[in-house]
Amino acid sequence: MPKPFIPSMFFFSTIFISCQEKESLKNLPSVEKDKPNSNNKPAFEGQTRVMGYKTQTEYQVDIINTKLGKPWGIAQLPNQNFLITEKTGFINLVSPDGKYITKITGLPKVDSRGQGGLLDIVIDPDFENNQTIYWSFSEPYEKGNLTSVAKGVLSTNKVENVKIIFRATPSYEGRLHYGSRLAFDKSGNLFVSTGERSDLETRPLAQDLKTYLGKIIKIDKNGKPAAGNPFIGSNTAQPEIFSYGHRNPQGIAIHPETGELWESEMGPRGGDEINLIQAGKNYGWPTITYGIEYSGQKINNGLTKKEGLEQPIYYWDPVISPSGITFYTGNIVEWKNNLFIACLSGEKINRIILENNKVVGEERLLEDQHERFRDVFDGKDGNLYAITDSGKLYRIAMK
Repeated sequence: MPKPFIPSMFFFSTIFISCQEKESLKNLPSVEKDKPNSNNKPAFEGQTRVMGYKTQTEYQVDIINTKLGKPWGIAQLPNQNFLITEKTGFINLVSPDGKYITKITGLPKVDSRGQGGLLDIVIDPDFENNQTIYWSFSEPYEKGNLTSVAKGVLSTNKVENVKIIFRATPSYEGRLHYGSRLAFDKSGNLFVSTGERSDLETRPLAQDLKTYLGKIIKIDKNGKPAAGNPFIGSNTAQPEIFSYGHRNPQGIAIHPETGELWESEMGPRGGDEINLIQAGKNYGWPTITYGIEYSGQKINNGLTKKEGLEQPIYYWDPVISPSGITFYTGNIVEWKNNLFIACLSGEKINRIILENNKVVGEERLLEDQHERFRDVFDGKDGNLYAITDSGKLYRIAMK
């Protein structure tokens, strides 16, 4: 259990957000004002560009650390210290107020080129008894690299008894689309998202059930297929697969009340998605998409829907580049069970209001910060936290 802290140079900044002008929550225009990249039409009303919302509760935004390097994932220990991964291959243990950092080492080598490196992190549901943590990373493997998941015991300033429990084969010599988010469900099984590695060569493997690319994986704490997985016993599919047809899913989260798995994934030029993940379902990539190629060409002749393939609950065009996501359970009542999304190219945090598994409203927060938000986290103290590619740790709290 980590105890000592090493003082770190840090910067503290506070931004006050006031909602003195009480605007109606109803009939606000969509927050998206830019022209879409394609002429694709949604499959149902409310699948994109829903009405805007505006938070009525006054809240405060604090930048509590600016020295995190290249952070990617964030978790929190029972004592409220943060574990924040650093892309180059170590973990920052950060005090709850952001003032102190301890460097934690002992992790396997990562391939930090491009989008790779040390990526997401979660703690064991039974951490207080076993001090075990889990992390995803791009592992140099065979003639390329792949998304891997490891676990180990947190002991002072290092991780011990490290074991790699899952590898998303096949390996590939690329630098993009690792997916890599982790989330424990209420029964103690671990969901893992994997990307399809971006290139035209690997893209079709999102539909190939013999590979682990472009999938949501569900495993137990030892990396074995979780009981009840949809393809256990199949001769044509890997038993760890829970869902497939994904592009680059960088966000997964468990709904705090229903226990259902929600996912955000990056589309190409347009076509970023929110999906409600169900066992054995095919989410369509690259057969269907609401996006287009970066060149402007259509993908699969512009097909956006097909029988047997799942439609996204919501999509964006143009993109917001959704990364980490979380459901809010904190102190701001109107945010309860809302989905919060860290946006990279969108440079904001998106608040998504859900009713009956449909998106009914959207709000864009912290746009004035002009930051690439990499991950958001529902803190144990009732506040919302976020990390940015520039190395900042944000705290959003009720004023």
